[in-house]
Amino acid sequence: MTETSAPPKCGVVALIGAPNAGKSTLINALVGQKVAITSSKPQTTRTRLLGIAMEDNTQLLLVDTPGIFEPHRRLDRAMVSAAWDGAEDADIIVFLVDSRAGLGPKVTSIVERIKHRKEKIILVLNKVDIAAKDKLLNHASKLNDLSVFDETFFVSAKTGDGLEELKAYLVDAMPEGPWHFPEDQVSDASERILAAEITREQVFRQLHAELPYATAIAMEQYKEREDGSLEIHQQILVEKSSQRAIILGKGGHQIKDIGAKARAELSEILGKPVHLYLHVKVSANWDEDKSLYQDMGLDWVK
Repeated sequence: MTETSAPPKCGVVALIGAPNAGKSTLINALVGQKVAITSSKPQTTRTRLLGIAMEDNTQLLLVDTPGIFEPHRRLDRAMVSAAWDGAEDADIIVFLVDSRAGLGPKVTSIVERIKHRKEKIILVLNKVDIAAKDKLLNHASKLNDLSVFDETFFVSAKTGDGLEELKAYLVDAMPEGPWHFPEDQVSDASERILAAEITREQVFRQLHAELPYATAIAMEQYKEREDGSLEIHQQILVEKSSQRAIILGKGGHQIKDIGAKARAELSEILGKPVHLYLHVKVSANWDEDKSLYQDMGLDWVK
């Protein structure tokens, strides 16, 4: 940066919303590459994850949070806690709404929680490429009647519609200050967490119709070989033997496919060969394992 260039700017943008609103897809689109896993399955994101987007002299710290919903068990409570914690001390809160799904109780309850917050709050209606225009405008009108939002944007995180205007607004709103990360860094996630998330994404993508939400990836071993490649051993944790059979597939075909696709993506993202070894473990109460919460970056919530 030269002496005559504009001073650096840096700020935090927290994305919150109901499950499956498209927060992770929007983060990836604003950053310009994949930093968060996505799937059509609700509650894919489990912990806070930071995507880092650059625009000229501005660094946007984009906090991807789990979807906010009514928690029932410990994992649910930890995820919802992580979502609200992710919105703390943000310069801007982006409330993302699935414009196709409409304004159900999950949306209205979040509005009630944020309407008295001190941060600037903007409304982003997502998935405009597949939403009916009359419903889209009706949703926007009803939400803006609540006098909570400073601005409203209509976007499609999937196609890119409206993202240029949204990003320009966020950049303009950021305060002056030094960058918190190197210019070429796109996420704060460690390689270990990224590896677990990529495998979990493949489980979701390939088995979303057959496997329930309750799966997790436990890291057993992560080491660099002498030739510079990575050797990764992971456990896929499930609650029942029947779920283990689904992930393995006939003759082990399914788990081989999950491993092959996860390995290929990790090799591309990390820029080095990856040797990925997966096995499935039945653990009926894995969501009560405190050490696993630490691995996922979640607090142990009672």
